[in-house]
Amino acid sequence: MSALPPNSTIGIVGGGQLGRMSALAAARLGYRCHILTPEADSPAAQVSAGVTLGDYEDPDMLRAFAACVDVVTFEFENISAEGLDLLASLRPVRPSPNVLRLSQDRVAEKSFLNAAGVPTAPWRCVNSPAELEAAVAELGLPAVLKTTRLGYDGKGQAMLRSPGDLGPAFAALAPKPLVLEGFVDFGCEISVVVARGVGGDISAFDVVENRHRDHILDITLAPARIGEALALAARDMAVQVAAALDLVGLLAVEMFVTADGRVLVNEVAPRPHNSGHWTIDACPESQFDLHIRAVAGLPLPPATRHSDAVMKNLVGEAETAMWTDILATPGLIGHLYGKAEARTGRKMGHVTRLFPRGALPGAFGVAAALGKLADPDSAA
Repeated sequence: MSALPPNSTIGIVGGGQLGRMSALAAARLGYRCHILTPEADSPAAQVSAGVTLGDYEDPDMLRAFAACVDVVTFEFENISAEGLDLLASLRPVRPSPNVLRLSQDRVAEKSFLNAAGVPTAPWRCVNSPAELEAAVAELGLPAVLKTTRLGYDGKGQAMLRSPGDLGPAFAALAPKPLVLEGFVDFGCEISVVVARGVGGDISAFDVVENRHRDHILDITLAPARIGEALALAARDMAVQVAAALDLVGLLAVEMFVTADGRVLVNEVAPRPHNSGHWTIDACPESQFDLHIRAVAGLPLPPATRHSDAVMKNLVGEAETAMWTDILATPGLIGHLYGKAEARTGRKMGHVTRLFPRGALPGAFGVAAALGKLADPDSAA
């Protein structure tokens, strides 16, 4: 297939910040974007040429949206795969609806990864309290019980520490079935963002280290402070997953590095990812540029970085209220997402701090670089 001509329109399903940053990248590459979202004045619509306000499952809205665009992509997973099927009958959809389906269901996702030879934490699908008890007998405690669908930022999961936790957790989590994951003694959490083009060409960004607070990504360190062999294994694993999926678009692969030096895949997200925001400022072309290039059928450049980086999310009202101080601090590069209300736990923006390649500081240096934004526990 030939590349999408300049001034074509890329349709983005979803109106959040990932769509916003994708639309900005598309504009730089000469494309317009049109957003499908039920949300008026969404972050993505604010910077796009057009918007269709409607439900992701409404056939009439989907057809109207498809009529306005030349190719379709999406910016988050909690949308209708059936709706994407309808869009795919009218326009190219990248990544495909089947890739979305896999990422939406933990059982399907983990089964696919294991069948492709990609290691994960031990897991079992559980449909009943009896199956949960049997799975715990196999995998032991502590363990994590998760919903198969719709979980993000720590939602839809429960930590099981004792036998008394099983019944209440099973009753509280829905929909069924659930997934029990064996406890992983991990040293750090890492991720890799990889782009794959229409012709199978692949570019993978460097491995990054992710730190969470209240189950929400707080800080990303680029590159991850792990050994070269582990970093290479993680990148190879991400490329392997993208190829196995026959991906066209962008994929984030979240992983654990265990205490004994293994890399295990936790989950995949076929879209731009919060842990890739550092690429906007630290790379010649960001994850959003590569996302748009892949979707539009353009050549993919190498996913290289010119700087080391620390990315810090701005979450909720307190951190967002520091925006003026952030802009007054030399070296901090701020990005706000255009959201009207700063609710607790809501990602409102992010800040990046760059360092020369090879000069990423340790914990105390990261805290000093972030100033008032630093987590008091970040130097621990």
